[in-house]
Amino acid sequence: MKHKKIVFVCTGNTCRSPMAEAALKAELKRRKIAWYTVQSAGLRAHVGSPMTAESAQALTEAKIPFSQAFKSRLLTEKTVMEAFAVVCMTEDQRETLKGFTNVTSMSALTGREVPDPYGQGIDAYRATLRNLREGLPRLIENLGLETKQEN
Repeated sequence: MKHKKIVFVCTGNTCRSPMAEAALKAELKRRKIAWYTVQSAGLRAHVGSPMTAESAQALTEAKIPFSQAFKSRLLTEKTVMEAFAVVCMTEDQRETLKGFTNVTSMSALTGREVPDPYGQGIDAYRATLRNLREGLPRLIENLGLETKQEN
């Protein structure tokens, strides 16, 4: 069976979406859900930029594994078309991708947006990661990720 792709989207793909990617990967592994691939991308990413040091620190403190070699990616139409679900951090980001039926938002799935912590210090990044992690059970439920899906 082919893996289905979930793509988290934020602006630069250096803060929120990489943390969401790492957190969902860890939670799916914990739940032994192996039929999804999780990635992230940015609407205005500078391709090849590393994850912010604060994002990496927040993930490390939470003992969530992530790739030290992470590099930001720009969201492409091809990526959107290939994805099972594209999850934007905010409604404004989702609006920029309207017209795609597989695009949703954290707000639609979890009842909360994920504000950008960029430039606000480590406590803002910790709060962002906590926000993301708290929303994962509802995201998993609302996307139906625990049910193994056929092609």
